[in-house]
Amino acid sequence: MGGALEVEKVEVGYGSTRVLKGISLAIAPGEFVALLGSSGCGKTTLLRAISGFVPVTSGYVRADGRDVTRAAPDARDMAMVFQTYALWPHMSAAQNIGYGLRVRGWDRGRIANRVEEMLRLVRLEGLGARRPAELSGGQRQRVALARALAVSPRYLLLDEPLSNLDARVREDVRHEIKSIQRDLGITAVHVTHDREEAMILADRIVILDRGEIAQAGPPEEVYNHPVSAFVANFMGATNALEVGGEALPAGTAPAGRGPFVVHFRAEAAVLTATGGNDPDALTLDGRVVQISYPGGVWRHAVEIGARRVLVDAPIRHEPGAAVRVRVPRLALHVFATPMQQKTASVAA
Repeated sequence: MGGALEVEKVEVGYGSTRVLKGISLAIAPGEFVALLGSSGCGKTTLLRAISGFVPVTSGYVRADGRDVTRAAPDARDMAMVFQTYALWPHMSAAQNIGYGLRVRGWDRGRIANRVEEMLRLVRLEGLGARRPAELSGGQRQRVALARALAVSPRYLLLDEPLSNLDARVREDVRHEIKSIQRDLGITAVHVTHDREEAMILADRIVILDRGEIAQAGPPEEVYNHPVSAFVANFMGATNALEVGGEALPAGTAPAGRGPFVVHFRAEAAVLTATGGNDPDALTLDGRVVQISYPGGVWRHAVEIGARRVLVDAPIRHEPGAAVRVRVPRLALHVFATPMQQKTASVAA
């Protein structure tokens, strides 16, 4: 069973640059947490601070209440799966999987039994004699996962391990990782920039922005109730428009008269040629300027004033057509404009 993991006010810096700015995070035993964010946000640095590969400037890392802030990586009961697999090219899959056990002094028979157990766990039976170059990308990733799990760590750390795989293989492997993690009850921390991957794998998503936690919560909470325009945009509500408070459905506007910034997803809006106003929706008039077919629906780029938004619809509206975009109240994410936030900050 995995253990609890606690990060308390952790700071990491390189010279005068602060990469992590007082991160605090508590992870429950057996929980799967995804660290999500764009390049440079600090997610990989946080994972490496937890694992001991990056020194912490200040703050604490605790594993089941034990302070491991200054402990060596191999003294933390953690195993890391890297983006590059990091397999020994001259060793077979079985030898790679058993390497950590050999270092720990296990005898050959015990290692062989454990390796076979791991090969079955990751569905690589019969491939133990192959070297990494003789395996597919997905198979190499399974070997790396098996090697990490062979030593029975309480914590599994995953540093974008699926980013080098093609879409079909990536989907298969991530479901296997989740299944294995759940069956073993291991505590997992997974770094990714892929929103869908985080949604599928994680019990809780932690979104980082410039070295700080922007929001943390279950996938459905972060997706449906983003706390900021940054989070809304990162979670797929990439359409953004500035509107007056009078245009918004009742109960959606924050305090103040506006204007406000609204975010919504392409699939959440309804596109029609004509139609009356809906008091329970934001209604906008625009013109189709471009169309595409990503599969299942037509995606329309609609020009509304000086801005463009993307809206999906089951039928095609030709470029140049006048259309009405209706965004239901529950699909709207409404935030104060940066100027409003600055004014409120000064007033406080």
